Amino acid sequence: MIVSGGFNVFPREIEDVLSQHLAVSSAAVVGVPDDRWGEAVKALVVLRPGFQVEAQELIELVKDRKGHVYAAKTVEFVDGLPLTAVGKADKRVLRARYWQGRERQVG
Repeated sequence: MIVSGGFNVFPREIEDVLSQHLAVSSAAVVGVPDDRWGEAVKALVVLRPGFQVEAQELIELVKDRKGHVYAAKTVEFVDGLPLTAVGKADKRVLRARYWQGRERQVG
């Protein structure tokens, strides 16, 4: 769960919406440090070969289906996602690079 501005945001709900877009092969959503909100929603997206989409289009898709609290503040396009032994996106690894050097792992 991501706590952003006092709201509980569930990454899986955002990932489900993003994965419905034709250009998206897979997606992982994590909370990243944000001075104002504590955590900000960040989407890491792997595109299907031959497809392109603008980050803003994906942000708007989530905003339309889930509301503005769930919309990612940023979208990063990546070549792949690190996976756990059971084949799920390794959120611990994904979060680590954004929270590195911070004592607290939430805002």
